[in-house]
Amino acid sequence: MDRGQPSLEPAAAAARASGPCVIAPVRAVLRLRRRVCVLRQRRLLPPGAGPVAGSGAPRLGCSSGASHANLDQPQFFTFDGPVELSSRTPRKRRRRSRVVLYPETSRKCRPRVERRSRAQRCLLLLVAIVGFQVLNAIENLDDNAQRYDLDGLEKTLQRTVFGQPAAVGRIVALMRDYLATHVHSRPLLLALHGPSGVGKSHVGRLLARHFRAVLEDGALVLQYHAGHHCPEPRAPQDCREELARRVADVVARAEAEEKTPLLVLDEVELMPPPLLDELHSFLQPQRSHHFHNAIYVLLSRAGGAEITRFVLQNASRALSLRPDGAHGAGAAAAQAEEDLRASLRALLARDHPLWQAAAIVPFLLLDKRDVVSCFRDEMAGEGFFPEQARAERLATQLSYYRVADREFAVTGCKQVVAKVNLL
Repeated sequence: MDRGQPSLEPAAAAARASGPCVIAPVRAVLRLRRRVCVLRQRRLLPPGAGPVAGSGAPRLGCSSGASHANLDQPQFFTFDGPVELSSRTPRKRRRRSRVVLYPETSRKCRPRVERRSRAQRCLLLLVAIVGFQVLNAIENLDDNAQRYDLDGLEKTLQRTVFGQPAAVGRIVALMRDYLATHVHSRPLLLALHGPSGVGKSHVGRLLARHFRAVLEDGALVLQYHAGHHCPEPRAPQDCREELARRVADVVARAEAEEKTPLLVLDEVELMPPPLLDELHSFLQPQRSHHFHNAIYVLLSRAGGAEITRFVLQNASRALSLRPDGAHGAGAAAAQAEEDLRASLRALLARDHPLWQAAAIVPFLLLDKRDVVSCFRDEMAGEGFFPEQARAERLATQLSYYRVADREFAVTGCKQVVAKVNLL
């Protein structure tokens, strides 16, 4: 060869020297590729197919086009045989419920099935209206009771009526319950019973004075004395007609003013049977509702002997109906008072059924210290200094029942006014 042309011998020698080093790895790669293709073919064959020959069987997926197609789909290699692979049952994928994701920037709206219906809103509004009406009714009850100033009445009775704390408490409690509302289905009938001089007429006068002041109308308070308005020579039928007319006028006037009247009837034990029948007719349901919105207070000495016997029998035991007494008042005192009321009602109902519908309030005998309090109060009212020693000397001039180291006045405070007038 000429010198100007380069010699090719050194390049060919270098290629022959590096040929075995390059061809060996390529052949290894090809063998691995063939092996992988055979394993893939075994995996894709059905269970009854025979084995695939290494050289004679068609090589699926080993050509360039098939290999590119198989590369797009992910394949997983396992060491399990074809029998093991065919025995496996394909598992069903469990679909997970998708969580509804609301966009942060958009308005979150509930589905239509979860929205509250209009009926539920109307129900809530109805409950609110009913609750407001109930609260308003409770406030009206308080306002109706405050009109009569029962707290002031209770303080007055406790301050001026001596020896009858249980009777005073029962009277105020019954009036408080009754005057809580204006419309009633039946009137309140209070029956104050006790021996002479224990404070029944005094309580009647205090009640009449208080109601005249709070009602601001003296015509809504009726005071009826049987011995004065219906004396013995007068015909009972005339007395009945007069009592019915006066009661009808009072309750009609009270209904027009939307107030509850007070009717105090003293010396009821002197009333003839026609007057008791007329009083009993005021309580009947067929009467007009005007007669049902009223308070009737009956003052009577009937049952006084029963009360006197009860007090004297219980004076020797640790039992008293006076909460402020030395023996106190508890469950035994309350039970004794209930027994006394039941015995009085049974005794009085024999004479007339009027007493069966009345709330019995017994007035007990007054002991000596209550009589002394009566003397001091009367002395102060007449302008005398209420000296304790002087009042005790005046109290010793009265007659007493002496039982178990206790002294109960026979006539109560009835002679106190006459004794003080002699000073």
